This record gives sequence, structure tokens and C-alpha cells, in this order.
Amino acid sequence: MPTFSAYDGTELAYHLVGEGEPLVCLPGGPMRASEYLGDLGGLAAYRRLVLLDLRGTGGSAVPADHATYRCDRQVDDVEALRVHLGLERMDLLGHSASGSLAALYAVRHPERVRSLTLVAPVVPAAGIEPTGEDQREAMALRAAEPWYEAGRAAFEEIAAGRESPWAWAAVTPFNYGRWDDAARAFSATSDGQINQEAAARYAAEGAFDPAATRAALRTLDVPVLVPAGELDGGPRPERARELAELFPDARVAVVRGAAHFPWVDEPGAFVRTVAAFLDPEVHNVDVAGVRLAYRTWGEPDAPPVVLLHGRCGTSRDWTEIAEELARDRWVIAPDLGGHGLSDWPGGYGLARYRDELRGFLAALGLTGVDVVAHSMGGFAASLLAQEAPELFGRLVLEESPPLLPLDPPRPPAVREEGELDYDWPLVPAVDAELNTPDPAWRDGLGRITVPTLVIAGGPDSPVAQEKFTWLAERVPGARLVTIDAGHLVHRTRPAEFLAALREFGI
Repeated sequence: MPTFSAYDGTELAYHLVGEGEPLVCLPGGPMRASEYLGDLGGLAAYRRLVLLDLRGTGGSAVPADHATYRCDRQVDDVEALRVHLGLERMDLLGHSASGSLAALYAVRHPERVRSLTLVAPVVPAAGIEPTGEDQREAMALRAAEPWYEAGRAAFEEIAAGRESPWAWAAVTPFNYGRWDDAARAFSATSDGQINQEAAARYAAEGAFDPAATRAALRTLDVPVLVPAGELDGGPRPERARELAELFPDARVAVVRGAAHFPWVDEPGAFVRTVAAFLDPEVHNVDVAGVRLAYRTWGEPDAPPVVLLHGRCGTSRDWTEIAEELARDRWVIAPDLGGHGLSDWPGGYGLARYRDELRGFLAALGLTGVDVVAHSMGGFAASLLAQEAPELFGRLVLEESPPLLPLDPPRPPAVREEGELDYDWPLVPAVDAELNTPDPAWRDGLGRITVPTLVIAGGPDSPVAQEKFTWLAERVPGARLVTIDAGHLVHRTRPAEFLAALREFGI
């Protein structure tokens, strides 16, 4: 466990979890040892988490002067950690009560902050705290839970000043999206991790000047993300939005099904959202309430081209092709919903991906754009080209056969073992449509009036190659090129794939 000396000589500890660029993480509580943050639901797969034990908690020493537990005085501890780590600027994450500490650090040292992530933040430093009505509103969302009545009664006892161990235990389930064995085990560690004296001093008189802090935050020129649990009472999503509005460049991400510890309740959604925010190569756009992550290559003033991955793929699948096209094009590659770092909303289908593509192009202001699409991405593109050909310049369909009923049909899919970077339900949902596609999708091929290139993968492809001949004959003016590479033409034979695109005018 590494340590460093704070400004007053107090020895402070921190923990390193994962690999990659550092993400400095401040625990809430207030004054809870950072152990409870764990790997933040798997975020350590993307970043190296630097988990600070605030003074007097975890492995950090108790200071000689207990008045230094006050939140604003701990700002210097965070700065000492930055200096110790040798970071010119740092990505900073604060949970719950450490929303105030992170905000005060950003106000005092704006030039040292690269990004700010405030998870379920409680920020009296900016005058933003949950109210009793906020908490009652959140509790009402849990009215069907067997523990609801006891928890609601206990909350009213606490609000009336009649605290007791029983009452605090009874309200604890409201902090979690699911009060299951995992949540109970996580909660059970809390009492031993909090320094109660330090917690009582954290917001002592003089710690906060909300008006000054709010004014300073309005000038903070760094990206800010505020993940908030849909079911959390402190803060409610509305309170999180109020906080986000203080910053020039901030957005709220409501984690559905989560409460105060979103990485415990919904780790996948939490990690995808935060990882996409922290990655400087990833951009985000909202399409009908679904956050789509996308990557770009090249200069934005160059002619654009959109690359769509296939089922179970991501935008990274196009890296080699994108880097070459970026010599003279602005290349844009999204993660479709249910894939990669985009939201996994459920309810998948080809029509949904068609509409998602339409919304994505609209959000980026793209019309008459060249689109290169692989497999399932090609289904979405071809369906949209039938309805809105004006959105396309040229269309390339790579190993994306016509939507004819499969004979024999695909058998029920069996889920792969282990962690997936796509949402498994999309596989059976799309399989069902491939087995019995809407006949209108086939009949509409003649309405694709944009220049179209069909790329087939040859005999090593699992798709019957005569289907591509059939497709090219029904799309007016379509050209067919076969590259003996199997289903993943752009990855197996990238040079030949690029040559075909260049010859086609992309």
C-alpha cells in the first residue's frame, strides 16, 4: 500500500487497482475508507484507479489536528497526491459526499483538472443537497418492495430526530437498486469503514461558501459527467441536473435501475458510461434517449464517411480501415445500441437499428454521406436507404445479404461464456428476424437509388454467395465485388477492401 505525506506531515495511503491512465478517486461516506469503491464495477479494466484513503480512514494516519477533517482543508491532501503521482493534470472522480471535495479541488486548482466525474454527488459546497421530499419521492418508487413500509416509517423517525440503529438499518435498502445478497454484503462493510468523528467534522462551520463555489464552477472549463441513480434519493436525477447546469460543459447520465451505488447495482451501464466519458477518443450523442458512443478519425472539414460494424462488433473493428480512410476523409464509426461503450437499452431489432442510424446521422447533421456497413450494420443501412435515400451519398454493403427467410432457420442461440462487450439479448432478437424477415424489407430493395457497392467474401464466407448476386441485381445500378476473405472482409483483406472502396469513390 503506497503512502505519501500531506502538507501537515500526516501520512496518507492510497490503493492502485487496474492498469492504464490514472483516475484519482475520492470516497464518500463522508469519511469512508476507499475500500468500498473496489474496482468500481469493472472500470479498472479501462483505467488505473487511484483510491485515496482520506485522512483518518483506511490506511491513512489520524492527523494531529482533527479540525483538518473539514472538507475544504482536505483539498490540500488531494493536491499533495497529484504532486506525489507526478500528474500535470488529472482525471478526478468523487462519489457522494466527496462531490464537495472534488468540486472544491476543481475550484482551487482548475488548471490541474482534466475531467471531473461526480457519482451520485451530494454537494453542499455548491448549495445542492437532497431534501426530505427528494428522498420521499425516491422511496415511493420502491412501494412494491416488501421492506418498503418499515423503511418509510424508519425514515420519518429519523427525520423527526428519533434516530436509532433499527431505523438506520431499515432505511438502508433504499440505497440500492436491488436489496439482494450482494447489496447486503456490500452494506455490511460500511460501519467499520467510516471514521465517525471525522464524518461529524467534514461539513463543519466554515467548510463551504456555496455562492462563491457556484460562481467558480460556472467558469470551470473541463468536461464534467454526473452519473446519478434512477432510484437514488440523494441526489435525485433532477438534483444532479441542477448541479450539472453550474458547469459550462457537463452532462448527466441517469443509470436505470440504480440507486446510490450505481457500480454495485448496474455495473455494466455504469462502466460503459464512465469509460466512454473518460476516453478522449470517444464521443457521445443522444439518439431517442439512447447514448451512442462513437469514434472519429481525420479532420472534421474533410468529406465524411460513416462506418457501421456488424452484430456483436464495435467501432474498434474499423480501426485499420479508418486510419487509412482518414488520409482524406472524416471517418465516423459508432457503437450501435447494445454494443461496446454505447447504452444497452434492450428491445433490439433491425428496424430499431435502422431508426438509430437515422437519428445518429441527424444528430451529427449528416446528409448525403457515404456509408460503409458490415453484416448487420448493412441491414440497418439498406433499410434506411429504402426510406431516405437523400441521407446517403454512396452505400457499401459488406457481407450483408438480402433479407430472405433462412432455410433452414437458425437454431436457438446459446450464450457465450464470460463477459461480453455486447448485450446478449440482441443475438436471439436479430436471429428471429433473420429467420422470418419482413417481406417489405426485401421488396424495398428497388427503392435504393444511391450508388451501391456490394462486397462478398467468397467461398470461405458462411453466407451463400449467390445471395449477393441476387442482391446486386435488385438494387438499381449496384456493383458486386468478391474478395476471397470470408465474412470479415475488411479485417482479413484490408488492402483489397480499401482498394474496392477507393475504386468506388470513397
